[in-house]
Formats: sequence, C-alpha cells, structure tokens
Amino acid sequence: MDNTNTFEEFDVPINLEEPLFVISVVSKMVHIPVWTLRKLDELGIVCPVRIGKKTRCYSKMQMRKLNYIHYLMAKRRVNISGIKVILEMEGREQ
Repeated sequence: MDNTNTFEEFDVPINLEEPLFVISVVSKMVHIPVWTLRKLDELGIVCPVRIGKKTRCYSKMQMRKLNYIHYLMAKRRVNISGIKVILEMEGREQ
C-alpha cells in the first residue's frame, strides 16, 4: 500500500455562504477578539447565522470580510464606527 496520500483526497467543497464556523474558531482564525465580533454583529456589520438561541456561525464569505476588517483595525487603525462607514461606502460603489 502506498503511503503517499495527500490531503487533497480529503478536500471537501464548501459553499461560501454556508455558516460553518463558530465564534471562538473565527476569533482565532481572523485574530479578532470574541467581544469585537459580538459588537460587529450588534452593529450589523457582520451578522452570523444563529444556530439555536446562542451559537453564532459564520460563513467563509464572512470570514473574508472579517479578514479585511482585521486589516483595517490592525494596519490602518480604524475603529468600529469607521469600519462601518468604509464598508457602507464600498458597498454603494459596487
């Protein structure tokens, strides 16, 4: 038996809109604290799907948006209110 298996054999296609990632995992992956993710949800900036009453689940598309938000916060030093304005302006342009 050949032991040169690669992880490609285990790749599973993921729908970009499917809410799969819980808040604690998202926090680690995008380097944004959980309390900030909750605030972004509260302000309507990135709103995860609720599974049950409390569990927030994010999609891969939301993860991309959160990566951009992290960039704005960490590199450009933009606060949450500024991020909301920037995203709204960019949304109007598209």
